Amino acid sequence: MFPERVLSGMRPTGLLHLGHYHGVLKNWVKLQNEFPCLFFVADWHALTTHYETPEVIKENVWDMVIDWLAAGVDPEKATLFVQSKVPEHAELHLLLSMNTPLSWLERVPTYKDQQEKLSDKDLATYGFLGYPLLQSADILIYRATQVPVGEDQVPHIELTREIARRFNHFYSKEKLLDAKGVEIGRKPILLEPKALLTEASKMPGLDGMKMSKSYQNTLALRETPENISQKVRKMPTDPARVRRTDPGDPAKCPVWQLHEVYSDASTKQWVQEGCKSAGIGCIQCKEPIIQAVTDELTPMRERAAMYTDNPTLVRKIISEGCERARAMANDTMQDVRKHMGLDYS
Repeated sequence: MFPERVLSGMRPTGLLHLGHYHGVLKNWVKLQNEFPCLFFVADWHALTTHYETPEVIKENVWDMVIDWLAAGVDPEKATLFVQSKVPEHAELHLLLSMNTPLSWLERVPTYKDQQEKLSDKDLATYGFLGYPLLQSADILIYRATQVPVGEDQVPHIELTREIARRFNHFYSKEKLLDAKGVEIGRKPILLEPKALLTEASKMPGLDGMKMSKSYQNTLALRETPENISQKVRKMPTDPARVRRTDPGDPAKCPVWQLHEVYSDASTKQWVQEGCKSAGIGCIQCKEPIIQAVTDELTPMRERAAMYTDNPTLVRKIISEGCERARAMANDTMQDVRKHMGLDYS
C-alpha cells in the first residue's frame, strides 16, 4: 500500500565522533543501498534540551551535514534535510497532540531517565514532554515503513504505532476489502512503522566509558593525526602497570576495548600475551590503535575539507533534500487534513 521508506535523524548538539560513526553513520551508508532513505537534522529536537543556547544548534547544523557526507552518506541515494525547513512536521505534531493521551507521553521510559541525566537543565517544559510526539510526527509524516533504532528506542516506535493506530481509528472511514469483498479493516491514513533493530555501538571512549561528548572522552570525525596520537597516548591503562616491567590485565584496560573494535586476531593475541607478561609497554600497545584510527579518519577528514571549502554545494544538497521531503510530507498532510475535516476553504 505504501512504498518502503526508512527514516532516521540526529540532533545537532555537538561535533560528531567515532561513536556516531560506528553506531549510526556506517548503518546509514548500508541502508541507503538497500532502501529509499530520509536522513534529517533534528534541530527542533535539539531545542527541547538546548532552548537556552540555540547558538550551539546553529553552529553544528552544517558541520553535522558535512560529517554525514564525509562518512559516505550519499545525497544521490538518500534524501538529506533539516527538520525545521519542513514545517509539516510541526503541523502534524500539533494535530496529533489533540488526541494523544497525556499518560502515553509520561510513561515513555526515556522521559524520566533524561530528566535525571540532565538534572542541571530545567526540563519541566511542554516541549520536552512532547518530544516523543514530535518524534512520532517525524516518522508518520513520511509514512516511514522502518526506523533504525537501538533497543532503548523501541518504546518510541511502539508509541508511534499506537499514535498512528489511534489516529486511524478516529478518522479512517474507507473500508479495506479482501479478494471476496469482505471488510477486513479500514484503510490506514498514517502507517504504523516497524523498528529496524540495529546493534548498539561498541565504541568505547578514551576512558573506557561509552564514547560521549558529555564525558569529554571522544575522538571527533575530523580529528588530526596529531590529536589522535596525543589523545590515545594519554589514555589510562591497567592501574597495576605502574612500571614498564609490571604485568597487566587487558580486561582492566580501556585500550583493550579499542583493540576489540580495531585489531585483527593476531594483534589481539600480541596484546594479550605482551600485556600479561610485560613483554610490551602501554605505549607500544597503543600504537596499532593510533594507526587504525588515523587510517579510518584520514579519508573522512579529506572529504570533509572538500565540502567545507564549498559551502554552497552543501546548502544546495540540503535545499534539494528539503524540497523532496516537503513534497512527501505534503502528500501525507493533504490526507490528514481531509480526514480531519480541515480541507475547507
